[in-house]
Amino acid sequence: MTPTFSLLVLGTAILLIVVMISKLKVHPFLALMAASLVVGVGTGMAPTAIVAAFEKGMGSTLGFLAGIIGLGSILGKLLEESGGARRIATTLLNRLGERNTSWAMMLVGFIAGIPVFFEVGFVLLIPLIYVVARQTRISMLYLGVPLATSLMVVHCILPPHPAATAITGMLNADIGTVILYGLIVGLPTAIIAGPVWVRFTCNREAGESQQAFLSARTVAQAEEQAMPAFGITLTTVLLPLVLMVGKTLAVTALDKGSALYEWVAFLGSPLIALTLSVVFAYWALGLRRGLDMADLLSLTQRCFPPLAGILLIIGAGGAFNDMLVGSGIGKALADVLNQTQLNPILLAWLIAGIMHFAVGSATVAMISAAGMVMPILGQHPEYNREILVIAIGAGAIGWTHITDSAFWVVKEYLGLSLSDALKKFTAATVLASVVALCLTLLLSKIV
Repeated sequence: MTPTFSLLVLGTAILLIVVMISKLKVHPFLALMAASLVVGVGTGMAPTAIVAAFEKGMGSTLGFLAGIIGLGSILGKLLEESGGARRIATTLLNRLGERNTSWAMMLVGFIAGIPVFFEVGFVLLIPLIYVVARQTRISMLYLGVPLATSLMVVHCILPPHPAATAITGMLNADIGTVILYGLIVGLPTAIIAGPVWVRFTCNREAGESQQAFLSARTVAQAEEQAMPAFGITLTTVLLPLVLMVGKTLAVTALDKGSALYEWVAFLGSPLIALTLSVVFAYWALGLRRGLDMADLLSLTQRCFPPLAGILLIIGAGGAFNDMLVGSGIGKALADVLNQTQLNPILLAWLIAGIMHFAVGSATVAMISAAGMVMPILGQHPEYNREILVIAIGAGAIGWTHITDSAFWVVKEYLGLSLSDALKKFTAATVLASVVALCLTLLLSKIV
């Protein structure tokens, strides 16, 4: 099988994913399954080898991720149900003041977005934007775009979010280092594409149309005493990150094989770090506030049904990646890309960006990009895997437009016209993607 034919099969598979998801409205799990079959059959793999590759890829990917994603979902649900996310938002808004509301909403999105999915975080916090916009007559765009952009940045580059965690495992990167790099790249990105962006592109003062929009909506604030304290909420959100990053920083100074090394590595492993965080959250955001174990059981059970689709997409993405390796397409792709002499960071960013633009799913884009980058890592082990994880996430941030459900959530809840949503929010995600790429390239020169 020639390299040209291998790349033709790969191109057909990618085109099939795009058409099935964006045009035929087929679920991404089924689209990735179909693409895997196209790769296997198109490259002449034996039928039993196709099945074995699919099972191996899906099993190995979900074996690492299923527990982590489940625990992260519980943590996010507790933050949502307890009012913790609103507590973070109201505290930051009060402390930063009316003059810095766009900065406050950016920080809210960055902190509260760590354990919750994009859509959940935005819908959870939109009532607060309505309240602030009504009281201050500040444009909802001026508040909503920084919130949405920071949520998207965290969603794509910071574990324990599913896609970021998935590609960290797929590329065999250290999750603590990925979190550290994600914070270094993500916060400046959220600042530039959030409050700085709206300052130059959006009117701060609201128009009459906004007042009419808000008057048609009932805005209710949570009771102050019903929300947990800011300090304990922030501790709950940051605890898993502290444990995982702490492990990464500490083990370099410890003797490998020593008892202290083993315990630090144990406590900082993603599964244990998130388990401890959930236990702490059960107490801090649940039992401490009057809930009993039956309440926590009910809350936990409500976390898992929405995860089914995400887990299936990630598992099918892992199967697709394993099919690329087993069919030999991965090696052919690596050989061709090596001849182009294209910077692997730029390549990873570009692939993820194109896939997000085409299929409208940052998760699918990141999983697909990781599969195409993995063969290069096999031939070049010297490449920094953690940097490539951040580069893929940076690419997936951009081009959040009409094919992405996140775009419609932002458009509808902010009451935007299609053109305004494209000019302000989509453009902000493109800017964020470019800024994150530049910062990732700069970071790669330092580490």
